[in-house]
Amino acid sequence: MEKFNLEIITPEKIFYKGEVESIHIPALGGSCTIMAGHQPMVFATEPGEMQITVNGVTREAFMSEGFIEVRPDETIAFSEAVEWPEDIDAHRAEEAKERAEEQLRRNRSAAEYRLNRLALQRAFARLQVKNHNNMNNF
Repeated sequence: MEKFNLEIITPEKIFYKGEVESIHIPALGGSCTIMAGHQPMVFATEPGEMQITVNGVTREAFMSEGFIEVRPDETIAFSEAVEWPEDIDAHRAEEAKERAEEQLRRNRSAAEYRLNRLALQRAFARLQVKNHNNMNNF
């Protein structure tokens, strides 16, 4: 299968840099799979499960909100946070989920609602990736 260069960047570090066969990204309005030769584009991502395939092996990771730029020669993803399953603190994610659910019940304003809904979405996505625990390595 044809490969392309992928770089995933967070504010703290370069999470991933290398050749991949595909990347499946949680995008606003639905997920998107990018493969070599994909049409150039830019789109926003949302919290969810990301999948990277290298040499026929697919590995999952948590991806927070951000955006991705698909270029003819490479794809670059910028995200607030990206974590492999083994790096996710399930206890911390569960606490974040409970805090966000409580804040949603209080629902003081539309802006607070959106922020709390996003926090809840991040917590659920982390827990999903952690619990799915696909420990394949490239």
